[in-house]
Amino acid sequence: MPLPPPLNFTKWLEDKGHLLQPPVNNFCLYSGEDFTVMVVGGPNERNDYHWNETEEWFYQYKGNTPHNPVRFANTIGIVIERVRPAEAIDRLRWYCPSPTHSEPTVIYEESFHCTDLGTQLKPVIQKWQSDEKIRTCKSCGTVAPPK
Repeated sequence: MPLPPPLNFTKWLEDKGHLLQPPVNNFCLYSGEDFTVMVVGGPNERNDYHWNETEEWFYQYKGNTPHNPVRFANTIGIVIERVRPAEAIDRLRWYCPSPTHSEPTVIYEESFHCTDLGTQLKPVIQKWQSDEKIRTCKSCGTVAPPK
């Protein structure tokens, strides 16, 4: 089966981004015998975890998008990221878990130029886990769990 022609994704988003609708916010671009290609957008109306017995590839189209890299025991993934230009800044951000806020509320954020993910994330995460003061929401007083 031949592949479909190349897609100008930026143009597709301009023309058809309105098709990404809740609760899932997805649109099927291609459905073939062996794989399906979908566009997904946000915000969606889900708090479930998707369980899939086959491989799946996810590509984050736009940068500057907070995402939660939760991994459960005995799961494996592959992450491909761009090497950061000298001016690029990464952030680790924690949000208040309280449902009382009308929008996501940042409790703590730490910024850094990422050159080695394997060594730079650990001390920031450990700082969060060990310091109740930075885990306390300034808006509502909720103390976020360390993990």
